[in-house]
Amino acid sequence: MTKQTNAYFIERQQDYESSARSYPRKFPVAIVKAKGSWVEDVEGKRYIDFLNGAGTLALGHNDDEVSQAMIELIQSGASLHTLDLVTPKKDEFVENLFSIIPPELAKNAKVQFCSPSGSDATEAAIKLCKTATGRSTVIAFSGGYHGMSHGAMALTGNLNAKSKVPNIMPGVQFMPYPYSYRCPMGLGGEAGTKACINYFERLLKDPESGVIKPAAVILEAIQGEGGVIPAPVEFLQAVRRVTKELDIPLICDEIQCGMGRSGKVFAFEHAGIVPDVILISKAIGGGQPMSVVVYDKKLDAWTAGAHAGTFRGNQLAMAAGSIVINRIKQPGFLADVTRKGDRLKAGLMKLKDEVSIIGDVRGTGLMLGIEFIDPNGPKDIMGTPMPDGDITARVQHLCLENGLIMEKGGRFGSVMRCLCALTITDDEIDQALAIFSKVVKEVDADVKKQ
Repeated sequence: MTKQTNAYFIERQQDYESSARSYPRKFPVAIVKAKGSWVEDVEGKRYIDFLNGAGTLALGHNDDEVSQAMIELIQSGASLHTLDLVTPKKDEFVENLFSIIPPELAKNAKVQFCSPSGSDATEAAIKLCKTATGRSTVIAFSGGYHGMSHGAMALTGNLNAKSKVPNIMPGVQFMPYPYSYRCPMGLGGEAGTKACINYFERLLKDPESGVIKPAAVILEAIQGEGGVIPAPVEFLQAVRRVTKELDIPLICDEIQCGMGRSGKVFAFEHAGIVPDVILISKAIGGGQPMSVVVYDKKLDAWTAGAHAGTFRGNQLAMAAGSIVINRIKQPGFLADVTRKGDRLKAGLMKLKDEVSIIGDVRGTGLMLGIEFIDPNGPKDIMGTPMPDGDITARVQHLCLENGLIMEKGGRFGSVMRCLCALTITDDEIDQALAIFSKVVKEVDADVKKQ
């Protein structure tokens, strides 16, 4: 077999890489070039990238300014590996980072640099809150995703991976998260949101609830892997109010939904709240590995070495990350993210009205989800058609064949997700919509024949 084919590299990868690999199973291509919103495989085929490093590449692939900042740092002779030693580049990055933190938190903020993945930011935050409060349990929400390391996975809703790992971290209490289309309370809409709020507040304040006061509450303002589910403003405000009243640290996981993706720097800002702890990774490093925890200094009860990591001093990520921060701070940048998100969402809503297999389109900014259903199948207790992961997988496969890379997630893998570059152009949005619409209509026609 010739070496310049996708099949050649995929077969080699299958031989040497673990069974835990995931993306190559859905996207059997070998990428050799990337720029902006486009990638190219070894066979010369180009794709619009709506996976975008799972939302990591806020400015797209190989942004000129980001690349130049890293080149200059390398050519300067600076140390690229510094553990947690201070450098001028690190000092500059922290100053830039604190400039986008809500002022109420920034004036009292501390930052912990973690090992490169977002999972480690979750681990660090849980250790921080347990240390500061002396309490042992954590409240998380169904549908949440906080990482794949041992503690972070225990806080994650998805059962697929965690059910196979014995003795996972104990002391996690899950609460219902508002999901209007498939309301966990069986109500939907505003009534469902109010019921979730009531359940959360009553459980924490009821002396007979059986739930002890936790060390922290952790949530995503927009659940990503759970199916792109934005929390209603009322819900986020209530969670913040209750946690403040009970002196429970609130951790907002902004690893995927932060850094401008929702049209705000952080998704929790849509509700006008300020958490005690913010988890930031993915886009913060400008495409280079980095994760940080920003938290209120009242929680800073750690001793030296209480959380460490060899690769927490990635100078290239700090150089690239400063560029990302300064770009999203530019006047009009976030407004343009919102505008482009509205353009994409409008196209998806139009498509939803034209087919039978899309049940819901939701999201904010350039973090959107499309939930697929089986219109011919059974319905849930609220009369909503059940989610259909098989239909979603067919859509995903055909999108790839037609030059569009999109990831799926949500319950039963039924949600196609838009995580494109924040710098995507209107023309690229229209091209992606054209491919997606063509594919969905083709699958919809097949379903109608069944």
